[in-house]
Amino acid sequence: MTHPKPGDPIWVDLYTADPDASIAFYGELFGWTALRAEDFGGYITFQKDGKAVGGGMGKTEDGIDGPDQWTVYLSSPDARATAEKAKAHGGTVVVEPMDVGDLGVMAVLGDIGGAGVGIWQPGTHRGIETAAMVEGGKWRDAAGAPSWFELHTRAYEAALDFYRDVFGWDDVFPMPEAPGFRYSTIHSTSPMYGGVLDATDILPEGVPGGWSVYFGSDDVDKSVARVVELGGSVVAPAMDTPYGRMATVTDVTGARFNIGGDAA
Repeated sequence: MTHPKPGDPIWVDLYTADPDASIAFYGELFGWTALRAEDFGGYITFQKDGKAVGGGMGKTEDGIDGPDQWTVYLSSPDARATAEKAKAHGGTVVVEPMDVGDLGVMAVLGDIGGAGVGIWQPGTHRGIETAAMVEGGKWRDAAGAPSWFELHTRAYEAALDFYRDVFGWDDVFPMPEAPGFRYSTIHSTSPMYGGVLDATDILPEGVPGGWSVYFGSDDVDKSVARVVELGGSVVAPAMDTPYGRMATVTDVTGARFNIGGDAA
């Protein structure tokens, strides 16, 4: 993940009402440590074995009003140009591009289907330093690291066009379709870091589409049980899929994420 292509997932961060509780939760669940910056609003960098796996920010009175959530950021060589392209192709800019010292430039968009997605233009901060990858059907270096990034959308075809036009996705691979299943991966060859799901028949009425992150686990069932012990909840229990064992959970403040690993 140290040399992502434009449009690749490059970073994730947590917007939380209780930074201390979130730090404790992920520390117990994944063994993360947390570094708090003296500037940038006390921004949190989560690390696994000394390598950055994501960030976090506490809510403020003048901040964005919204639920506790994880945001996925895609790489861009020019965040401001990408934001302009997003507006030109039916998206919205939620957070205007801003310099974050010499670390990089960030922005947050709403895509054509209304899903939130971040932009990160790397400076000295290159993004995720360790990630679990799926190669040959196996999870590598999975425990506690980001492993997959997925967009659920009701605007499937329009969303694929949006990300091609705005982020330069030029290697999208549509998987074989089945009744009720349409899915494309961001890349056609390994390592594949993420994909887009037509969630028209999956998302409950009134629930918006969005990007989500998967964190790897050596034992998905044990991790899910630990989530509950730590005050989180289970949205979708662990199940085996052709791509591994997966579950959807929420953390102690309600932010949703997924856990993935090898099949049981």
